[in-house]
Formats: sequence, structure tokens, C-alpha cells
Amino acid sequence: MPAWTIAAAQYKARNRNVAENIAHHLRFIEAASKLKCQLIVFPELSLTGPDIPAPLPPPPDNDLLQPLSFAACRHGMTIVAGLPVEHNGVSQKGVAIFMPGLTSPFTLYQGTGICLTPQARHISTLAPEDEGSELDPDASLLATGTCTHEFQQQQSVQQLQRLAHKYAIAVLKSNYAGGSALWDEHGQLIVRADAGELLLTGRKYEGGWEGEIIPMRESLYAIDESLCDA
Repeated sequence: MPAWTIAAAQYKARNRNVAENIAHHLRFIEAASKLKCQLIVFPELSLTGPDIPAPLPPPPDNDLLQPLSFAACRHGMTIVAGLPVEHNGVSQKGVAIFMPGLTSPFTLYQGTGICLTPQARHISTLAPEDEGSELDPDASLLATGTCTHEFQQQQSVQQLQRLAHKYAIAVLKSNYAGGSALWDEHGQLIVRADAGELLLTGRKYEGGWEGEIIPMRESLYAIDESLCDA
């Protein structure tokens, strides 16, 4: 039995339509729950759409986000979604973290990623200018949501691999267009996705990580039942 089952949603947001994006999130969350995932990470600005055109929209009202809080409680799952937050008086990219037992999310500045543990007791942000010296020593996963095109991927991948290897922490990347990936604590690639809307999953066993690519279908029932029992 895996010690931790996680997922990255490779997901293209409906620009600026928060209600529609929440409904889209719920499809991915329902699929992840069938795979017994304890954590799902969405790309940056997944709730509001990419920051085109600028400037960023204001953060969504917490009342609008209630379906995601309910889903986190219902499935016993931590959900990390992207949205604008106020940081140093400016609207910047951030994350909303929905956790079982909480009626509303808490938000953090996005930075390079979010440091997590399987028990979700320690959650912190790694600043973009920080190459890892401030990583939470208790963290076992750095989760990051990006919104990069193929020609921007190489720099992002190199940075994340370097962090994984140097600080012995697994890294989960969720990207909207393709290239979502999981690296283990040695910086070795476990699984990487091509283009398309899908779930990238990782299972942590005593002997290491295993990864899987699950294409999203029109129906949730298209997920093979054998995967649900894995």
C-alpha cells in the first residue's frame, strides 16, 4: 500500500470564468478521488485563467470557492489551486489550499512552489529567488503549478531537477499545456506528461515512487477500475 498518493492536474483554465473553472476542477478532483489521491495540484492561476491580458483580476470571493472546500472535506484530499493574491500591496500569483476539516481555504504567495508533508501539517512557500536554502526540513514534496509553453519548459525543468537533487525532496509539477512531471528525491524523472488534459499521478512506496498518466475522458467512469484498486 502506498504511503502517499498524489496527482498533478494538467488542465487548461477557462480564462476569467471562475465558476466554470471550479466546475472543471471538480471533475479532476472526482477522478483523483477514484484513484485514492490524498493531494492534487493545479497549474498557476487555474481558478482565473492565465494572466493574459494583464493585470491580474482580484482574488475570487471565498463564498464562490465553497465547492472546493466541500470537495476537500468529502474526499479527505488536500487541493492546491492557483489564483491571484494580494502580496505587498500588489495582486500577484498565489495558491489557495483547501484541506479536510477547513471550511475555507488559506492562501499563500505562489513563489517557486509549496512545501508539503503527507500529513499536510507543514505547508510553506519557497520564494522564487530562493534556491532551496529555506526549504522546510520536514517537507517531503515541493509542489508547483506553472503555465509555461514548450519553449519555456527547459529552464523550469532544470531548476526543479536541481532543487530535487540538491535538497533530496520530491518535486511535483502541474502545467496547463503539457510537461507536467514528477521527480524523486534524487532528481530522477519518474513520469512526464505530453499534451492534453490528464491526471499525472505518483505513488510513494517504501522502495521509491511510481508514476502514471491518466487521460481525462468525457465520463469519469472511463478510468479503469484496475487503477482504482492499485
